[in-house]
This record gives sequence, structure tokens and C-alpha cells, in this order.
Amino acid sequence: MPNVDFQYVLLGALAIALLVAAFTDIRRRQIDNWLNLAIAATAPLFWWASGLALWPDVAWQLGVAVLTFAICAGLFAIRAMGGGDVKLLTALALWLSPAVFLKLVVIMALLGGVLTLVLAVWHKARRRPERLAVPYGVAISAAGLWVLASHFLPAAQASVLTGGLG
Repeated sequence: MPNVDFQYVLLGALAIALLVAAFTDIRRRQIDNWLNLAIAATAPLFWWASGLALWPDVAWQLGVAVLTFAICAGLFAIRAMGGGDVKLLTALALWLSPAVFLKLVVIMALLGGVLTLVLAVWHKARRRPERLAVPYGVAISAAGLWVLASHFLPAAQASVLTGGLG
């Protein structure tokens, strides 16, 4: 049986972690390992709070995370993605169902494209000779916050309207 109150506490913590990831990526172009580890390590608590069964629910979560890591590690190897971004996206895959994670990836790609275009124009306008560095953790975090809000907040609102979260 799902523990909705604890589920929302965990989702709130995830939202805060995503904000920290975006902020540190903007500021230092780095997403700390401890933050990615904390996101990944709390996913099993979210599985429990959500009432997920080990088979097939948790197996799907792990499978999507492994596939995400494999694809993103390839992108990291060709210098198309940063290591912190790889770990952040993989950690998020542990939290979201495959359908919701796919939504995150699409939104992330769109936001990342817009972010890249804006930064490229800004970079060109300032006549910077160095290579453009895009803090893609911002797009990952924004997409994560977007899917959390669109997927989980309607349920929270409906729960409040019907008499509480529990």
C-alpha cells in the first residue's frame, strides 16, 4: 500500500536536489557526485513509498536506468555529455516510470536545445573564442521538475481536495 505522505516528502527532496544540481551546474559547470548518489540512493525509498513490486516495477526502473547509463556513457565518451549529467539522468531514471522518464527525456531535449541556442547567441555576441560550455544539468533539472509537477502535483491537488494526503 502506497505511503502518500512519505512519497511527497521524497518528491520534495528530489525537487530540492534538482534545484541544487541546476544551480551548481550554472555556477561551476559541475554536478557533485554526492548529490547524484543521494538522488539514486533515495529511489528505493520512493519505490517503497509508492508500493512498487520488485517484479516487474522495480525491474523496469533498474532496466531503464542501466540503458540510460549505457547511452549517456557513450555520449560522455565522445564528449557530447558531461559526467555529472550522465549520473543525474541515470539517477532520475530510477525514480520515474518508463513512460514518465520518456516524457522527461523529450522535455529535456527541447529545453536543452533552447538553452544551447540562447547560450550560443550570447557566446557569439560576446565574441568568446573558447568552446561553448552548456550547463546541460539545467535542462535535465528543469525537465525533471516539469515532469514531477505535471505527473505528481495533480494527484496531490486531488488528494487535498478530497480530504488530505493520507
